[in-house]
Amino acid sequence: MEWLDEGIVLGTRRHGETSVILETMTAGHGRHLGMVRGGRSKRMQPVLQPGNRVGLTWRARLDEHLGTFQVEPLELNAARLINSAVAVYGIQTLGAHLRLLPERDPHPGLFEALGVIAAHLDDPAAAGMLVARFELAVLEELGFGLDLSRCALTGSRENLAYVSPKTGRAVTREAGAPWADKLLPLPTFLNAGEGLCDRKALLQAFALTGFFFTRHVYEPRGLTEPEARAGFLAALMRCLPSGEGATRVSAS
Repeated sequence: MEWLDEGIVLGTRRHGETSVILETMTAGHGRHLGMVRGGRSKRMQPVLQPGNRVGLTWRARLDEHLGTFQVEPLELNAARLINSAVAVYGIQTLGAHLRLLPERDPHPGLFEALGVIAAHLDDPAAAGMLVARFELAVLEELGFGLDLSRCALTGSRENLAYVSPKTGRAVTREAGAPWADKLLPLPTFLNAGEGLCDRKALLQAFALTGFFFTRHVYEPRGLTEPEARAGFLAALMRCLPSGEGATRVSAS
């Protein structure tokens, strides 16, 4: 068995004296593990850092085997990201989310999103926005996607301001006013692709996605929120103090 693909490094763990088990998110083969012989060498260690984009050749006798990777560097992001706490915790958080999906299950949209995020993780405002959107995408891939396109009560696509914690559907400001204290705030940049992405909006966004991860994923599986996510949010808030760091997001 053999295939060639591109991957983004999520992490490694030691294997024997000189090798490592490499975990990557690949374009066509999902999250995939394989052994890299000599992966602990001085030449390979900089290549196998989280966030790097690599070319992969995977070989195994049978498809269900762990197999081995031959790795070639394509885009070395890690050297740029290592000095940013937001970036370090961010790539760990993304990896934790991807581990909620079945191994070797292709998710090309998530792979592309991961590549975009890896290029911007050292920009706190952009990183916060992109990771929040990534969390929505992971929920969608897990079968728990939120409907943020129109109001559940009126059908309107305008002035969406809340999300129902029961249904995961958006609600307009006017329709949701009587139950505002029971609804989850919806920052504009999450549903409209544009709007103010500041400290308050980011906190609202991660509270929203965190609520549905806990309800639909963590609690049913007996899991807790990954520590890296809390570290990412703490680092993000340190970089975006109240009243500063606002970014105007435009639809793309």
